[in-house]
Amino acid sequence: MIQRCCSSPLWSALFLLASTTVLSASERVTPEVLAAKRALPSVGNIHTEKAANPSNSVFTSDKARKINGMGTGIVFDERGYMVTNYHVIADVDTIRVEFEDENRVRSSYIARKVRYDREHDLAIIKVDAAKPFKVMPSGTSSDLMYCEKVIAIGNAFGYDGTVTLGYISALGRDVEANETVSYKNLIQTDAAINPGNSGGPLINMEGEVIGINVAIRANAQKIGFAIPIDDARKIIAKMMSVEHLDNTFHGVISKDIKSGATRMLMVDGAHPESPAALAGLRTGDVITRAGNIEVVDGVDLERALLHRAPGEKIEITVKRNDKIEKTLLALTSFPGGRSNVVSEMQVTARANNDESDRFWSQLGLRLTLLPVTEVRSQLSKTKYRGGMRVLEVKAESPAAVNGIQKGDILVGLDKWETMSGDNIVWIMNQIAAQSPGADGQNQVKFYLVRGQETRYGHLPVASAPRTASNGN
Repeated sequence: MIQRCCSSPLWSALFLLASTTVLSASERVTPEVLAAKRALPSVGNIHTEKAANPSNSVFTSDKARKINGMGTGIVFDERGYMVTNYHVIADVDTIRVEFEDENRVRSSYIARKVRYDREHDLAIIKVDAAKPFKVMPSGTSSDLMYCEKVIAIGNAFGYDGTVTLGYISALGRDVEANETVSYKNLIQTDAAINPGNSGGPLINMEGEVIGINVAIRANAQKIGFAIPIDDARKIIAKMMSVEHLDNTFHGVISKDIKSGATRMLMVDGAHPESPAALAGLRTGDVITRAGNIEVVDGVDLERALLHRAPGEKIEITVKRNDKIEKTLLALTSFPGGRSNVVSEMQVTARANNDESDRFWSQLGLRLTLLPVTEVRSQLSKTKYRGGMRVLEVKAESPAAVNGIQKGDILVGLDKWETMSGDNIVWIMNQIAAQSPGADGQNQVKFYLVRGQETRYGHLPVASAPRTASNGN
């Protein structure tokens, strides 16, 4: 009896249907589902409030009218530091951020403004809680591809945690939002981005943030834009600088290197007599860890040093010539310790006066490190992180002929920044090793800041003598 039932066509059909149903359930857990699940706990849904401007109304009352706004934020530090768009929190009186964890348990916090960058439309806010927040995994925008699948997450029209799926439509878009606001190098996507999405993440299929949603094209469908995460994190690192937030100083000059799977923070120099210099950090070192934080870029370094007391020693792990080395870095007070750290001293790369003479003989320049206090006051409105002050220009020298003047701030040579004497020595050596022009020299583009203007020109740099080849 049992055998006849099991062999019947009806039983076989029911068994097949049940098997198919179980298989379909397992297939529902797609890469998209896993990516969203990984990112959502680190997304904050922002609700703002500000008083209406009574001058915009013909009729006024004693009771101030409130204007509500909305946006989205991304947790990048477990202590509650979040990044969002500046326009989300500009001029608001209160900021409330709501989260939903993996178990769909909701929590709400009042946030405060920390710093902002109006030009790049980015801001840092902070929420305080008894337990750590989950940090959103950071990807890279260096290797994005057309038609790559992405997910936008945000507080769309106040519907918190809205997830939309789409593709990368284009890269490197320059967009004018209005007469006063413009963006450079944006990611374009057809994932639905709506009012309230601003400041939220655009993530890849690994659940890593690769962009910060910022704008939509009015009267268009499926045209949204995001700030590339690599660009955004450079700005975030500046806003999270311990100099500004803690009044401490480390003296590390660094640069982010991101190209696909290669993501690292390389030391580009150290301010003389700074904690970084005293710790023995060298140009070319790759910082891999600071304290208990794995370091991939400048944001990681700054947050690892954030809220550390002056004199407290932090273990820094670096990769140097394919070897792992460790050193201790102790922050100094700032500005109390700054006068010694950044005292104006003539550039003598690696304490070698021959290099200073080289700048004078080849370029006609005497240079000094720009004090950090002047970096703030004179370069704050530029993209440059430091520079070298021109102390003297030799008459009829290449520098003089090409318009460089005493007092100018040299901020770049060729495609590199000039934030220390080591930088300039390294750059000149790189250029000298290149094939020369017909006159035996290479014309190198320089960038300088004079007053509030950035100017550029070209300087001749002699090529190094080459050994003759026998042709074999």
